[in-house]
Amino acid sequence: MAEQGITPPLLPLATGEEYASTAKWPRFWWVNLLLLLITAATTTAYGAAISVCFYAGQPFNSDLIWAGYRLLVQGDPLILYGLLFSVPLLLILGAHEFGHYIACRRWGVDATLPFFLPSPLLLGTFGAFIRIRSPIYNRRSLFDIGVAGPLAGFIVLLPLLGFGIAESKVIPHIATSGDFVFGTPPLIRLMEWVRFPSVPPADIALHPFAQAAWGGLLATAINLLPIGQLDGGHILYAFVGPAHKNVSRLFLLFLLPMGFFSISWLFWAVLLFFLGIRHPLVYDDTPLDRPRKLVALSALAVLVLSLSLTPVRLP
Repeated sequence: MAEQGITPPLLPLATGEEYASTAKWPRFWWVNLLLLLITAATTTAYGAAISVCFYAGQPFNSDLIWAGYRLLVQGDPLILYGLLFSVPLLLILGAHEFGHYIACRRWGVDATLPFFLPSPLLLGTFGAFIRIRSPIYNRRSLFDIGVAGPLAGFIVLLPLLGFGIAESKVIPHIATSGDFVFGTPPLIRLMEWVRFPSVPPADIALHPFAQAAWGGLLATAINLLPIGQLDGGHILYAFVGPAHKNVSRLFLLFLLPMGFFSISWLFWAVLLFFLGIRHPLVYDDTPLDRPRKLVALSALAVLVLSLSLTPVRLP
């Protein structure tokens, strides 16, 4: 399965596992390392733009992304400010993927190490994924592998977001004056309310750590959607079995009215439709036990806390 995550507004941020029944995939560790290094470079260049805007007290200027690449090529020490964004973001994405990977190893499922995907544009990355090479034989292992990634990433994300919100500052209308307006997931809004009581989101300039956590929340929310072969689709199949396809269709239709809030949801509805909402059969009728049902409730809570109706829009 290809767990294609998301990056706003029209760029797929892949994060999750990907089934491969017949396709070949590089097994050499240096491929993983090379992609990680390139992604570290692109996220650092983007992070430099984020950091410059934050410390200058200015709204986000997308033109500075290319200035970040110039700093990177020239070896300018100012590029190190980009690490304030790239390091926490890669930690969150890496924790997500290694959550899947460790769960696969625990169940004896053959899987690759994470492959990070660089992007020259927003966020500096399309995310990351692992590739699963062998079948998953029962619902318990399917559930464990599906839920491990989002929960691991979320656990790593929490302290990074907390630090980022603590270091953020109040500047009137800054969040709605940049080239892009980023939505505010419930978890970020809750922490903002604790840190800045009575201050609206539009007046809060998020520290680069918090903006990296925002990207992690976006990837988590999309992957937990109970559709197809996303993480949420795995969790759904572990509960309902072959009825997964019809339930996935219902949730896919639910994305359409969300398009009134952000056109990016229409994009994802179309993309998920063409990627397919079918799930490989798991020949096991054993119901999930009570502890796993409680973990599923926690995953639902993470989805609610991470989901923004308007991830990205133009001002």
